[in-house]
Amino acid sequence: MKKKKPQAHRPQVNSQKDDKLTLGDMLNAQILNQLKETKSQLTAEEQAKKEQEELKRREELKRREKNKTFEELLNETPMNWADYKK
Repeated sequence: MKKKKPQAHRPQVNSQKDDKLTLGDMLNAQILNQLKETKSQLTAEEQAKKEQEELKRREELKRREKNKTFEELLNETPMNWADYKK
């Protein structure tokens, strides 16, 4: 005969916890506003940095396009020049 395994007793968890405090509730309103300002400043700086990098990338592409040789330009065209050779 098999022995029965003892069942583990699990305590029931109360799913309703309305008394939770959020970080916003615990912080002073002045500190919360200061944190929000800092966040907005950081996002603005990040956006400016992205725009600067995009501008730099565009300028680099223009410079590369300007310095291409005739052979590179000819190889990039979608036309098949052999068709016109006939």
